Amino acid sequence: MINAIAIDDEPLALSVIQSLCNKTDNINLQKTFTQPTEALKYLRKFPTDLIFCDIQMPAMTGISLVKSLQQNTMVIFTTAFSEYAVVSYELNAIDYLLKPINQKRFTQAINKAQEYYSYINKAEQVEDKYIFVRADFSLVKIPIADILYIEGLADYIKIHIKDRKPVLARMPMKEMIDKLRSADFIRVHRSYILPFSKIESVRGNTVFIGGKEFPIGRTYVDEFFSRYSS
Repeated sequence: MINAIAIDDEPLALSVIQSLCNKTDNINLQKTFTQPTEALKYLRKFPTDLIFCDIQMPAMTGISLVKSLQQNTMVIFTTAFSEYAVVSYELNAIDYLLKPINQKRFTQAINKAQEYYSYINKAEQVEDKYIFVRADFSLVKIPIADILYIEGLADYIKIHIKDRKPVLARMPMKEMIDKLRSADFIRVHRSYILPFSKIESVRGNTVFIGGKEFPIGRTYVDEFFSRYSS
């Protein structure tokens, strides 16, 4: 069960969140707040798992509130203004719901929160099966077994996945390799991370996977052949 609070200066909006939570089995909405400062006081005493937070509020914006949090808390922004999507992404929000919020879209956001909650609490050992990356202004779940290869593009990475379009995420390659099981993946070039299980052949300093060729950079040659031949 995920414990949550909701913050919005409009009581009607809070009533909508309460109603949506009441129809959702795995969410316990503990309290609602029309004053962001009161919500912060509550959170200092009673940390919670998830916050539903409006963005445009007179006393304090939802963005300022989230930046001032003293603990790691999942956040789902609720707002009538789509221009805040980029900011919510930068603040690592679980999701971004545009008002008026319908039950289907709300359920999608809660499912993301539930999966991430299980992931960070290792409740179902999903760390062995999935990784989570932030892309397209939300949290994206990717099965590790479906990763074909990962491509570095300046400040972004492009995750190529079996039977679905690639996921583009803003993160460094080092952070990406740290997310993956080191026994299953290896960085062969400053621009490529490859899964060992999908390597079909190696000729010279070139790796072949699914008809594609990947160069082994000079910096990575020794580690690659040491692990590949063992």
